[in-house]
Amino acid sequence: MPQPLPLGADVPEVFNLTAYCLAPAAHRPADRIGLVVVHDADAPLADAERWTFGRLDVAVRQVAAGLLGAGLRPGERVLLRLGNTSDAALLFFGAMAAGIVAVPTSSMLTADEVAFVVADAEPALVAVAPELAAALPAGTRTVGPAEIAGWLRDADPTAYRMASPEEPAFLVYTSGTTGEPKGVLHAHRSAWGRRPMYAGWLGVGPGDTLLHAGAFNWTYTLGVGLTDPWANGATGAIYNGPKDPSVWGRLIERCGATIFAAVPGVYRQLLAQHGVDGHDLSTLRHGLTAGEALSPDLHAAWVAQTGKPLYEALGMSEISTYISSGPGVPTRVGSPGRPQQGRRVAILPVDGPPEPLPGGETGLLAVHRSDPGLMLGYWRRPDEDARAYRGDWFVGGDLAHLDPDGYVIHHGRADDVMNAQGYRVSPQEVERVLAGAPGVADVGVTEVEVRPGVRIIVAFVVPRPSGRQPESSGERTAYPGGSGQARFGDRTAYEREILDYAGQHLAAYKVPRAVAIMRELPRTANGKILRRELPTWWDPPAR
Repeated sequence: MPQPLPLGADVPEVFNLTAYCLAPAAHRPADRIGLVVVHDADAPLADAERWTFGRLDVAVRQVAAGLLGAGLRPGERVLLRLGNTSDAALLFFGAMAAGIVAVPTSSMLTADEVAFVVADAEPALVAVAPELAAALPAGTRTVGPAEIAGWLRDADPTAYRMASPEEPAFLVYTSGTTGEPKGVLHAHRSAWGRRPMYAGWLGVGPGDTLLHAGAFNWTYTLGVGLTDPWANGATGAIYNGPKDPSVWGRLIERCGATIFAAVPGVYRQLLAQHGVDGHDLSTLRHGLTAGEALSPDLHAAWVAQTGKPLYEALGMSEISTYISSGPGVPTRVGSPGRPQQGRRVAILPVDGPPEPLPGGETGLLAVHRSDPGLMLGYWRRPDEDARAYRGDWFVGGDLAHLDPDGYVIHHGRADDVMNAQGYRVSPQEVERVLAGAPGVADVGVTEVEVRPGVRIIVAFVVPRPSGRQPESSGERTAYPGGSGQARFGDRTAYEREILDYAGQHLAAYKVPRAVAIMRELPRTANGKILRRELPTWWDPPAR
């Protein structure tokens, strides 16, 4: 894997990610609440788990002692299969406190997916909840909540392992270009590398309460929901009760949240279910969103209904967020923002030498490999590393250009980009436009192979419940149209409106050739559209 350039004097010579977040500090008083876990959105806040910074500091060092006592050594890996519980957070930070590499995973992984991660990461131990244990390969060494509770009751806290900031801290798995997940290995310095986010996106400081809509096992939650608030002496609040998109307005009010973080899908569902209506949001300063492009309509609807700013960010598993709007960077419709202060960001040619392109030209969005927030590399995948680095630049696969004011205009991922009539088309760009079409509640766009060698762009649309309903006969029906496609069936008036709207706002080659009417879009547990699943839902009428 490639070696990073010298980090410079800015990063401490010895460093531990967990100590940076939880060791006693003046801005992090021991008696201040650092973590609130809400199990019931309607119960008094006194019924929630409430962890002071002092207790968190001791707890993670007790977990560290328990792991070391179980025979693990610094550099070995512990796989986390603990679901959406505070145990997952304590194990994640406790492992790193001891120099052990934490490997968080989603509770939704199948047995085959778990087996792949276990074989690839080769953990020395798996911390697993009883309901998830059956998915583990036979012979896997495990500990469960009972052992963890014993450590938190009886273990003598060990000292934080202060070592090189380059030492591995955690390993996360993300989609790979080969069709298999790939591990992204981060160093302890990654937490220090998040510092440009504090002012550039989060606007977080001591005493804030940041309510995050994600689960404990998601890196968006572990980073924005816990690492960043704790590093700044703020409270992280997490809800792990029954799924209900309407709860977030109640929780903002109940927790006195000053910042709310979620993916756009959560904001969309929250507003659709009137989840902010009638709730006191006076403590809230702003919302944060990342994970997929924020549509102008959704942004406008949030601001109109709450009166609060909504700041978007663009990032990736390899470096977290590094492009954003924020309290000091005004939101610009159609852009996730500017490179955060101190980041070295460039647009590189898709092909050719890695020389930054001038403003206005579209290419691959790249960040300099000296950034302390950048990953150490892909776990045991030298070929992936070689593809990701071009000279001194890490290229994550995002296509973008810089406007005259330095705002990034995102054109989607290079491996997501569709091909239409020889032109590259970003699904995010088409989705952003169609989100503003009359009667559209939600939309996902991808290519569909209609016959061998023939692919068309299809828009998968969820109609607004209050709008005119489509005239199609089924909920999973698509009506391909356009020149030479009439034999597949006539478009409904609803679909014609969508395609006419697209034709008014997009170049002809970007306009979808078909519309599929959906009850809902397939999404991950954290609200991201599963574009690769969309083609399986396309069901054209018989000829």
